[in-house]
Amino acid sequence: MTTSVSEKVFRRGPFPVKFRLLEVLRVTRITPHVVRITFGGEDIQGFNSEGADDHVKLLFPEEGKLKPVIPTMGPTGPVLQPGEKKPDSRDYTPRRHDAVAGELDIDFVLHGSGPASSWAAKAKPGDFLGVGGPKGSLFVSNDFDWYLLAGDETAIPAIGRRLEELPAGSRAIVFIEVSDASEEQKFDTKANVTLTWLHRDGAEAGTTDLLNQAIRGLDFPPGDYFAWVSGESISMRPIRDHLLNERGTKKSWVRVTGYWKRGLSDHHHDSQN
Repeated sequence: MTTSVSEKVFRRGPFPVKFRLLEVLRVTRITPHVVRITFGGEDIQGFNSEGADDHVKLLFPEEGKLKPVIPTMGPTGPVLQPGEKKPDSRDYTPRRHDAVAGELDIDFVLHGSGPASSWAAKAKPGDFLGVGGPKGSLFVSNDFDWYLLAGDETAIPAIGRRLEELPAGSRAIVFIEVSDASEEQKFDTKANVTLTWLHRDGAEAGTTDLLNQAIRGLDFPPGDYFAWVSGESISMRPIRDHLLNERGTKKSWVRVTGYWKRGLSDHHHDSQN
């Protein structure tokens, strides 16, 4: 398949946003600090996620309550009913969406005492969560010569989904930073993947230069490539600068995103390209 340069990467959307009340169907421990929660229920009908790095807004119930407040969408944004309290919310990446089965997987990294980690650590079948979005999807062609994918634990859902969606014959070079070997995961992919796990070995997340050094030390293969990197916001800046200014990567073929920021508990995904 031949795709023009302008069509290799583009964004679909914006899509109409609906907030849904979804029910926990299954809880699966992936690693010591990652839990995969599968959601379903009647309200999942019509949900759609087309991009590997889509993000949805999760709405959490108040402490002691089973269900979260679910706003409606007004012309200027979410609308609450009189007396309703705005729910705690966080942005997450759909790990898997099966429209036929009516299932949505979200992977949670269990750390700290924020609303997402606290809720996920105790979640069980029959619990409920609110989900809004995604607002749009990034389309990335499958006919790049190769793909550079890199990130920390928060990027694994998007990286895993991208690898599993790449067709046979694709090539991907992947760097993933985790705390130690116990946090490594397996991916079911048809692509030719070179995967390197980078261990912090006691260092705090967001304090190392592991991803930056790995990308700088890579002997880039020839051909067109798409680069997707995500992790702690400040640590993404030198990686973005390296790809654009030193490697000369086409700006539209680079996606560097700060999924979180040290010291902030409520940081929304920000794109730095």
